[in-house]
Amino acid sequence: MSAKIIKGLVWIAAIFTISMLLFLVGFIFWNGIPSLKPELFAWHYTTSNVSMMPAIISTIIIILLSLLIAAPVGVFTSFYLVEYADRDSKLLPIIRLATDTLAAVPSIVYGLFGMLLFVIELKWGYSHLAGIFTITIMILPIIISSTEEALRSVDDSLRMASLGLGAGKLRTIFTVVLPVAMPGILSGIILAIGRIVGESAALLFTLGSATNMFKGFMGSGRTLAVHMYVLSSEGFHVKEAYATATVLIFIVLLINSLSTLLSRKLSSGGK
Repeated sequence: MSAKIIKGLVWIAAIFTISMLLFLVGFIFWNGIPSLKPELFAWHYTTSNVSMMPAIISTIIIILLSLLIAAPVGVFTSFYLVEYADRDSKLLPIIRLATDTLAAVPSIVYGLFGMLLFVIELKWGYSHLAGIFTITIMILPIIISSTEEALRSVDDSLRMASLGLGAGKLRTIFTVVLPVAMPGILSGIILAIGRIVGESAALLFTLGSATNMFKGFMGSGRTLAVHMYVLSSEGFHVKEAYATATVLIFIVLLINSLSTLLSRKLSSGGK
């Protein structure tokens, strides 16, 4: 097969993928933006305004606290696997296989696990705390895998040069390896955020679907994805469901933009 045919197939695949993405986003915006009304952002939910503000607050809390736990644990675990663990160890392939397997487990399985452990066994009930720990366990394999790949992609010559100049192992990791691998690490975190904001099954079993505003970590609530699912399944607020999807996309775009900006700042040394 000639290079021109391969290049043509690549262009066709890229155009098809971008077209489908633009179609889906455009379809949601077309139906959702006209449905955005001030009452949808009321502080308190009622059956008449079906406000998404409590869901927005709960979504932000779930994202921030889940990442606050999962990101450091996942990144430092990857540092150990790549920088400190014996590369000839027979345990490493088992750990990587387990990580890849857990990353592919359906979210409803995590939801059932979280319900049995956090909701029932630990008696936390349907709460933000149960949802946060369930989501943390769910996104941890994603962060570990992506961070490990980012660290392994850093050329060993950079490590050798830093060590040869007298820098210690820890200094080499934080001043040489980490800045180079940071875009890949943040890409994994962005993927984790995408899974959090789009998650509904696991949170239905742990967080619940209460409509009240966040009052504490032991209280129930709902995220935007759960809110959208409930509205669309009822069939009475389809327009509001499209509006919720529009807000959800805006939040994802905002988080991705901030992560990209942070990645550029860190890669350029803060310049």
